[in-house]
Order: sequence, then structure tokens, then C-alpha cells
Amino acid sequence: MMQQPQAATLPAELNSPRAKLVYLYLSTHGGATLSELQDGLNMKKLSLYSILRTLTDQQLVARDADYYAPQ
Repeated sequence: MMQQPQAATLPAELNSPRAKLVYLYLSTHGGATLSELQDGLNMKKLSLYSILRTLTDQQLVARDADYYAPQ
């Protein structure tokens, strides 16, 4: 029997649609670099930096050098 992929759940403190999108991308991909996020989401780096800073400040995402992953 095939397993169904599990749906990623969004933290309640995420209000911004763009933050939700970035968080879901990281959750479903297990993490990503800034360049991977930029390519995968077709977003500008400046926007991503702001969103990722917010997500790391809220301790929803961990940063290791240029790699981001959900906590």
C-alpha cells in the first residue's frame, strides 16, 4: 500500500502569506539555500532575506551558513 505524503503544518504565529510560502517550501524540501529558495519560489533575494530573518527570529527556521531548515 502506498503511503500518502504528510501535509506540512503551519505554525499559528505565521500571518504573512509569503512567510507561509517560504516555511512550506522549507518544510516540504527539508531545507534549502537562499539560491534554491529564490529559484524555487521565484522571489527576490531581498524579500527572502527579510522573511528568513523573521522566521529565524521566531525560532521557526534554523540557519547554518547559507542553509535554512525548519526547526
